[in-house]
Amino acid sequence: MARWNVGILTSSDKGARGEREDLSGQVIREMVLDVDMEVTEYIVIPDEFETIRDALIEFCDDAKLDLIVTTGGTGLARRDVTPEATLAVIDREVPGMAEAMRAASLAKTKFAMLSRAVVGTRGNTLIINLPGSPKGVRECLEVVLPVVPHALEILQGMVGEHK
Repeated sequence: MARWNVGILTSSDKGARGEREDLSGQVIREMVLDVDMEVTEYIVIPDEFETIRDALIEFCDDAKLDLIVTTGGTGLARRDVTPEATLAVIDREVPGMAEAMRAASLAKTKFAMLSRAVVGTRGNTLIINLPGSPKGVRECLEVVLPVVPHALEILQGMVGEHK
């Protein structure tokens, strides 16, 4: 049994209508399996604030997931509202993780500066927003995934203070 339960939330109008395969969600699934995590929840929903917000709350409060990884809806398009929905549900931001993802992506493409991705916590759950492309998901998750288990241990009170 995996140590951490993960939810994948893909925000995509075309994906929700069945017009596009969720390749980004598949990349997330593959990558988290390598670090003792198991995907126990997975949804593809439209780019709608209330729908995203409600799904995040359900994943945190009802499903009690350790980690939620979102993909899609982090850019500048009018329907890109994943960061706003995330900000509406989190207790605290974890800006260093979002900054690290942007910095690593910026080294590869100047368009990374357009990302509005947010990372934060709600209760004992860590929520990470990723871009909508499989390439962007891989690049960003490679940066933060190595520290996620430790972040979850701290968040859930499994480790004490650092000296």
